[in-house]
Amino acid sequence: MSDDDSFVLDPRLAADSHFIADGPLSQLRLVDDGRYDWLALVPRVPGAVEWFDLDAGQQQRLFEEVRAVAAALRAGTRCEKLNIGALGNIVRQLHVHVVARNPVDPAWPGPVWGASALRRMSDAERDAAVGRWRGALASLSPA
Repeated sequence: MSDDDSFVLDPRLAADSHFIADGPLSQLRLVDDGRYDWLALVPRVPGAVEWFDLDAGQQQRLFEEVRAVAAALRAGTRCEKLNIGALGNIVRQLHVHVVARNPVDPAWPGPVWGASALRRMSDAERDAAVGRWRGALASLSPA
């Protein structure tokens, strides 16, 4: 479904997130902000900017991956609300954010995007979060 040989992750996504796993279509990444449980899926489809740039099978696969990530975030955080978005105004490469939200988080009730600068995780925080979500989302990885 994807052309991994020519997939290149946008440098800003690479700088602001950490690899968790490759799913059947998308690379799953942890956004480097310790205030939120915030994951992003980046379809490994060269040139994809919008959802409709994917073929029908890729669109369905991305939907299934977003659903699986959202379910894992809800179960793992007991959040009150999930924010799911594919903005792309700054980073054009198609990517879908899935963020667990609660009334006590610093941006509530507004969006996390652009609310403030990222609060980078320590190495220990990052390693723990990557390990946690890698285990919770192992079913996304291709067999």
